[in-house]
Amino acid sequence: MKGKMNTDMGEIVIDRDVLAKYAGTATTDCIGIVGMAAVNMKDGVTKLLKKESAGRGVNVVVSEDGVSIELHVIVAYGVSIRAVAQNVLESVRYKIEEFTGLKVEKINVIVDGVRIVDED
Repeated sequence: MKGKMNTDMGEIVIDRDVLAKYAGTATTDCIGIVGMAAVNMKDGVTKLLKKESAGRGVNVVVSEDGVSIELHVIVAYGVSIRAVAQNVLESVRYKIEEFTGLKVEKINVIVDGVRIVDED
């Protein structure tokens, strides 16, 4: 199902891939996030996605109640995972609701890995 909104002038339809890209980009902009993760279910291997592929680490489900989002992330070593996850939740909820007008029902943040970030 796609995100739909009715207006005075007609209907607006937002594809799930667009919502995933917005959510992925909002996530990677948060401090403490190294990037989005793609999990290979066959091997159970987590792979760090490039910034332009941020939407691939996101699962979006649109229902009558709103949008549910599942984010697969890789965090930087040494950060508070709880604080980073809370920041991601607030940022993604705000950006999706503000830019699309759709209600965010639920966001799950799944930490699939930790990476040491070089301070070059």
